[in-house]
Amino acid sequence: MQARKDAGITQAELGKRIGQRQTFVSKFELGERRLDVAEFVAVSRAIGADPHQIIQAAETQER
Repeated sequence: MQARKDAGITQAELGKRIGQRQTFVSKFELGERRLDVAEFVAVSRAIGADPHQIIQAAETQER
């Protein structure tokens, strides 16, 4: 959610960019739904983020 907000994109705009509804975005941001790999890549790219860098950062945080 923070990355989307930092990019200045609303849930509705992100939904349009990935071909989904705003409620789809809301559900994964609230943790009610998980993204599969393809969805994660699409969301990352839609907000202008590099999916590889996000994964690397998450791996670093886990250590």
